[in-house]
Amino acid sequence: MDKDFDNWNEEKKHIHGQSEYLPLYHEREIRWCRLGVNIGFEQDGTGAEHSRPMLIMKGFSRQVCLVVPLPTSTKKNKYHVRIGDVAGKKSSVIISQLRLIDTKRLDQHIAILNQEMFEVVRKAGKDLL
Repeated sequence: MDKDFDNWNEEKKHIHGQSEYLPLYHEREIRWCRLGVNIGFEQDGTGAEHSRPMLIMKGFSRQVCLVVPLPTSTKKNKYHVRIGDVAGKKSSVIISQLRLIDTKRLDQHIAILNQEMFEVVRKAGKDLL
């Protein structure tokens, strides 16, 4: 399947240019994130916005945070952690796709993961390393 890197590159330039956009965010939030078109097995965003739901694991500043993606499938393996229903859909996170992002990529708020489940995800992330 061909990926449209050129179109995403233009969108990425627009996102980067939004110097006034620094959203407030918190750990445990699940938000849409403009991930874009990526290489190989890295998680891509989908749709016109090239977005995907992401769980915010840790905030480092107003500019950067650590996130994990919520895939559309709920596989059973040590890299996928089921987190229950999010916006009416059974969901999981892919711990192996943990990544640092610029907060300009963050978009609309979806939900907040409960503290107990967040600790399960956090422990899985620590165990991965």
